[in-house]
Amino acid sequence: MNVDWLLREAGSIASLFAWHLGLSVVPVLIGLALALPLGWLARSSGPLRSIVLGAAGLLYTIPSLALFVLLPAVLGTRILDTINVVVALTIYTLALLVRTVDDGLGSVPADTLQAARAMGYRPLQRLLAVELPVAVPVIAAGLRVAVVSNVSIVSVAALVGMPQLGLLFTQGLQLHFLTPIIAGIVLCIGLAAALDSIVILTGRWLTPWQPREVRS
Repeated sequence: MNVDWLLREAGSIASLFAWHLGLSVVPVLIGLALALPLGWLARSSGPLRSIVLGAAGLLYTIPSLALFVLLPAVLGTRILDTINVVVALTIYTLALLVRTVDDGLGSVPADTLQAARAMGYRPLQRLLAVELPVAVPVIAAGLRVAVVSNVSIVSVAALVGMPQLGLLFTQGLQLHFLTPIIAGIVLCIGLAAALDSIVILTGRWLTPWQPREVRS
């Protein structure tokens, strides 16, 4: 590791890190907001469930680099527009979380649903006050996968010139210089671990009734 280079480029690296953070988190938030109603639709629609889940699965099979290149033509944006990356990663997040939300809602015990109906909860009230809170652990597990995946996939956008930590990889390869590559790997791993921890802690905060592991 070349410490002098790291100190000299600290400002630039911090900027790339900030871009990487934003491009990783924003699509997760948008994807989750879209996945909640779609996951509920899949769970409650009966025959349409396989279609909704199948379509979501197909979206995730689209190669990321191809999506980054094709989206400007579809959206009418520039090749270096951040909207392209946000939309692409939102698609991947949505593809992951639709099934996760469906599974989470399916994990709600039948007797819990019956009790909610007996108490007079309407469908929307039951969803917001009963089903989603009980489904939080399953949804949080899917969010952890989505967040970590996005941190990794964002790096691919360096191939189309988007500013984020992936540029450290291309810079290192072009210069035959390992320091930026190692720095990029360490920062990506650190960012993924930090975001994963935030999702875990948020899930615990939203489910205070869940038993916690007792450490000896």
